[in-house]
Amino acid sequence: MRLRHPADWRTLLWACVLAPGLASLSYARPALAPWLCWAHAYLALACGVIAHNHNHSPTFTGKRANEAFGNWLSLFYGYPTFAWIPTHNLNHHKYVNRPGDATITWRLTRRHTLPMALVYFFVSAYWQSEPIREFIRKARERQPSLYRRILGEYALWLGVDVALLALAIALHGWATGTVTFLLVTAIPSVFALWTIMFFNYEQHVDADPWSRYDHSRSWTGRLVNFLLFNNGLHAAHHELAGAHWSTLPELHARLAPHIDPRLVERGLTWYLVKQYVLAPFAPRFGTVQVGRPAWEAQGPAERPAGTASVDVAEAGTNAERSLEPAG
Repeated sequence: MRLRHPADWRTLLWACVLAPGLASLSYARPALAPWLCWAHAYLALACGVIAHNHNHSPTFTGKRANEAFGNWLSLFYGYPTFAWIPTHNLNHHKYVNRPGDATITWRLTRRHTLPMALVYFFVSAYWQSEPIREFIRKARERQPSLYRRILGEYALWLGVDVALLALAIALHGWATGTVTFLLVTAIPSVFALWTIMFFNYEQHVDADPWSRYDHSRSWTGRLVNFLLFNNGLHAAHHELAGAHWSTLPELHARLAPHIDPRLVERGLTWYLVKQYVLAPFAPRFGTVQVGRPAWEAQGPAERPAGTASVDVAEAGTNAERSLEPAG
């Protein structure tokens, strides 16, 4: 189980020490669970970001180790990690908020609003279900081994959740055990899934998906990128999706002179305050559409964002490449 990049020692610390260690503490001492719930939520979110990074740039040199790590992450993130392939690698990175992207930010409204940001997860989850089903169908027909792996991921994810709920109830009774499970496992998982999609919304709303460089919004703050493994440097990620997360600051520095300054923010908190607290009263604080909107495309794009990086090999196996939808 050799790491491909030395920086992933921190990935393992977060996912294999902090997340299970803190969860074990709350399951053993349920009185702590209400106080630690936000820490569990952050670690679930971090595991979701790690799952995203692992999907693009596998953590280990060995295939089995990578599959095992993906399964482990799903226990904290809240969904089998194979789903990143059809919804993210094969869809979002192909279309980047243009028509065809299951996670387009403009499906219900073309305005950047708080209500849309709040419901974006639920809308996108509904539309992402179709590429997931199609991916599973193709796996069943063409790649039996991949299909068995997918079924195994679902079984492990659901089985462990049921086992954790049963364990909490056995240790602390129905009421305390159920509340402990909700605070330590269920609510953090939902928070992680919702927040990752919220980030996706903020990273692409009002950007120009037809542009070489202006297709994504980025945050350069040190704290947000430390806590989320450089997930704030989204333009750099789309430019070279297979790049390891630890290399994104250098890549962003090379791209930054070409990106519209309105799409580069420093602090995530101040950005959210500007957009959702100040902008309703002073519109100058809110975002504006940069370049061509996705729904008003005319003529060819300068170069579709991320074209060079939509290689399914980033998912770690040849099986996923063979399942890429035609056209």
